[in-house]
Amino acid sequence: MPKVKTNSSAKKRFSITGSGKIKRKHAFKNHILTKKEKKRKEALAKFAIVSKVDEPRMKKLLGI
Repeated sequence: MPKVKTNSSAKKRFSITGSGKIKRKHAFKNHILTKKEKKRKEALAKFAIVSKVDEPRMKKLLGI
């Protein structure tokens, strides 16, 4: 059997928490920030947890 390869783009975008959940960043925090409110930008800067439905796919990409 060949080795399971980790998806290179996934390993740069996702990380695993201590409890085994997968952490991700929010979208829309890259550019055109002048028209976005401060409160919205602060919320987008925080990490989010990948939903339960998407978790198996992300684990497969990460080789877990």
